[in-house]
Amino acid sequence: MDKIYGFTHYSFFTEMSELAARHGSFDLSLGLPDFDIDERLKIFLKEAAEKETYHYEPLAGNPLLIESIIRYNAKRTNRIPVTAKEITIIPCATFALYTSLKSILNQYDEVIIIQPSYYTYGPAVVMNGGIPVYYDLDNDFTINWDLFKNCITEKTKAVIVNSPQNPTGKVWKKEDWNHLYELIKDRDIYLISEEIYDTYCYDEAEHYSSFIHPELREKTFCIFSFGKMFHTSGWKVSYMLASESLTTKFQCHQQYISYSANAPAQYAIAKYLDVFDPAINKEMMQHKRDIFNQLIQETPLQVEQQAEGSVFQVVNFRNVSSTMTDVEFSKWLTIEKKVSCLPLSAFYNSRQNSDYVRFSFAKKDELIIQALEHLKRNL
Repeated sequence: MDKIYGFTHYSFFTEMSELAARHGSFDLSLGLPDFDIDERLKIFLKEAAEKETYHYEPLAGNPLLIESIIRYNAKRTNRIPVTAKEITIIPCATFALYTSLKSILNQYDEVIIIQPSYYTYGPAVVMNGGIPVYYDLDNDFTINWDLFKNCITEKTKAVIVNSPQNPTGKVWKKEDWNHLYELIKDRDIYLISEEIYDTYCYDEAEHYSSFIHPELREKTFCIFSFGKMFHTSGWKVSYMLASESLTTKFQCHQQYISYSANAPAQYAIAKYLDVFDPAINKEMMQHKRDIFNQLIQETPLQVEQQAEGSVFQVVNFRNVSSTMTDVEFSKWLTIEKKVSCLPLSAFYNSRQNSDYVRFSFAKKDELIIQALEHLKRNL
């Protein structure tokens, strides 16, 4: 594999899905939903096509959508008060992460990345002249704050946090944000908080945004995704919350990278957001998680911690093989056992192996059932 900026130029994310398609396997590797979107979204998009939504929206985004975002965040269980000048409509979370880093990094600044983490984080730091500093979560995927503190140096410029977290399903609580704030409050350190699975917090967990924290919000780029909320990733519309000063910095760079996001989709989402019920979203995805975890108990695979949030479940495979690496196991499961997953080591910068693989349950119920019944018979 060729390298770009020290990173491989394609990932297991692409490879495993292609492998599943080639071998006719049940594909639980990626968090791409295979079920339809709400019919009302389609109606609103058709309505957008009848209006003058074929030109660029303002740099900050469609004013209708910005007002809808303000109303939506005010109705959350853990309310997020936000003003129009703190909102930017963006094409996607990856764009927001990259542009946030572009707004704050100088050459050789350090950025702390909590592993396991999404594969774009490290390259986004490097492409903006920064140096990734990796902190590995404990075996139970929790943070040891004494160890985390050791990652902070005079060169630290930012910390990237993802909650609910991909791939572990962990959800940051109020006390976690307090811990982080105590470590960075007297330093020129920013927070990039990717909260794209915010509508998927299960059981007793409730999404608690970094942007609620009264002091952290002044240092935070807080990223959300309509693509994840509404299963419309191809529409390329997300949003970011930041203080007025950080929003100004962000938009200064944004105008040179991607001036605005999909205009018809912004209109449709603005209309839909006012009727959207996040409780239905949560209930649907929690039901899928529960189906997955109930059926996997009938296989040798082991769930050590049920996902608190996101659309992914981490599973220990060592009851099946004590010798295969997680990459070897993922490929074997996909090719020989016809169910696709991702190795957890794909979410680390340098780790070559782990005891875990990640499955996605953002799939039709029948696909989850068929895949797990197949594993029950064949593992």
